[in-house]
Amino acid sequence: MEKRTLGRDLVVSSVGLGCMGMSEFYGEGDDAQSIKVIHRALDLGVTFFDTADMYGVGKNEELVGKALKGRREGVVLATKFGNVRGPKGERLGINGRPDYVKSACEASLKRLGVEVIDLYYQHRVDPNTPIEETVGAMGRLVEEGKVLHLGLSEAAPETIRRAHKEHRIAALQTEYSLWSRDPEEEILPTVRELGIGFVPYSPLGRGFLTGAFKTEADLPEGDFRKGSPRFSGENFQKNLKLVQLVEAIADRNGVKASQVALAWVLAQGEDIVPIPGTKRTKYLEENIAAAAVTLSADDLEELADAFAPGATAGTRYPEAGMKAVNL
Repeated sequence: MEKRTLGRDLVVSSVGLGCMGMSEFYGEGDDAQSIKVIHRALDLGVTFFDTADMYGVGKNEELVGKALKGRREGVVLATKFGNVRGPKGERLGINGRPDYVKSACEASLKRLGVEVIDLYYQHRVDPNTPIEETVGAMGRLVEEGKVLHLGLSEAAPETIRRAHKEHRIAALQTEYSLWSRDPEEEILPTVRELGIGFVPYSPLGRGFLTGAFKTEADLPEGDFRKGSPRFSGENFQKNLKLVQLVEAIADRNGVKASQVALAWVLAQGEDIVPIPGTKRTKYLEENIAAAAVTLSADDLEELADAFAPGATAGTRYPEAGMKAVNL
């Protein structure tokens, strides 16, 4: 597994593993199977693992911590705070207040069963708390040795600049893929100017770019994508036509559609480290193998043209979710 560097000195595998779906959002989870996936990822050279305190209301952090027990050395463990949920999973808003930052970190350390978090993100920007106050509190966690590096998620360019001025930011996490290219306009130029690494989540378009879904009925019960704008009605059919090009290029290269989609993301810069998620070893192995796929200049151009910004039908979140991004 090749390595890439986020920010100044955070070295990680070129492809990480997003663990969210192991505990929530994508149908039923299987902890035993998910632990096998994490162990297989470690065996294959993955060193970058991503979770958050809101995934499964803390259950995902506990799962990841259990899987990494005894295998912590060399692992870059990332988690996030800010999306507050109640004990029954109810959404309670976004909190970036300094006192909450400290208590959230302590709770994550306990659930993960570790003494230090390698990369600690603010999951969503709190519009009611100045970013300087939030990042200042995160910086104090670094001073205390509880966190090594700081990150932001779904932050706007001006927010990123203000945060980075308060304390060095190692990575920005934002949705980015062939069908979510918004960051190219302002966000990517900003983080590159500041020397901040870029971590795309959902680099496979929440699985849509793999070609796995041919009808809306293919989505499992309990899956949060049901009813999501890009997975619904006319939008689904329009987006399906785009995926057919990904599949055609995959056939031409003798690889999977998922590998084409990931290879495209990886080709956008050495400072980019995608974190595709999966609950299955088969898909994990395919995703990791994508790091060795080299697309031709013609392939890259054809994909970029077909998936030009605005080509994808529907927003990436429902209305309420869109209000919490790019703040």
